[in-house]
Amino acid sequence: MKYIIAGTDRPDSNTLKVSKIIQGIYKDLGEAVEIIDLKELKQHLHDDIHYGKPSEALQPYLGKVLASDGLIVVCPEYNGSMPGILKYFIDHLKFPESFEYRPVCFVGLGAMFGALRPVEHLQGVFGYRNAFIFPERVFMMNVFKIINAEGQLTDELMKSLLVKQAKGFQKFAEALKAYKLDANSFIESKKST
Repeated sequence: MKYIIAGTDRPDSNTLKVSKIIQGIYKDLGEAVEIIDLKELKQHLHDDIHYGKPSEALQPYLGKVLASDGLIVVCPEYNGSMPGILKYFIDHLKFPESFEYRPVCFVGLGAMFGALRPVEHLQGVFGYRNAFIFPERVFMMNVFKIINAEGQLTDELMKSLLVKQAKGFQKFAEALKAYKLDANSFIESKKST
C-alpha cells in the first residue's frame, strides 16, 4: 500500500485537503492509499526524549512507512522550507530502511512558487537516505485560490497534473518492486557472509 504524508500539523490545512484530493485520484485509478496526517501523530512525537526510541503510540505511523510500497509527500512551504513537524517525523523514522529503495513522489503547495524550495530540500533528504525519487513533481501555486470551501480543487490544469503524476508514480513504483527485492536479497546475503 502507498501512503500519503500530509506534511503539516496545521488545523484545517490545505495540505490535508490536497492529500484527500490525491487519495481520491488514486481511488479512481483503482488503488487504495492511506493518509498519514501529521496533525494526528503530533501529540506522540514528543513522548520520547531520545531519538531512536519512539513511543509505542508512534510505532503504527513508523510501521506504515516501513511497510509502504511508495510514499506521496504533500508539503507546504513554511518560511522557505518544509514544516518543522515533517522534518521531525522524518528524523524518527528508522535508518536506513524507511526510505532506502522506496519510491517517493512530491507535491508542493504554496504561494508564488508552489513550494519549490521545500520540495527540493526534501529531495535532498530522501536522496541522502537512498529513496527512489519520482522525477515528476507537482507544484501547486496559490493553492488557497484553487481549493474551494468544500475542499475541492477548482483548477483543471492542477487536476490533470495530479492525475498524470499518480499514473506515472504507479508505474514507477511497480517497476521498482523487483529491484527492491533484488537489493534486499543482496543485502541479506552480505549480512550472512
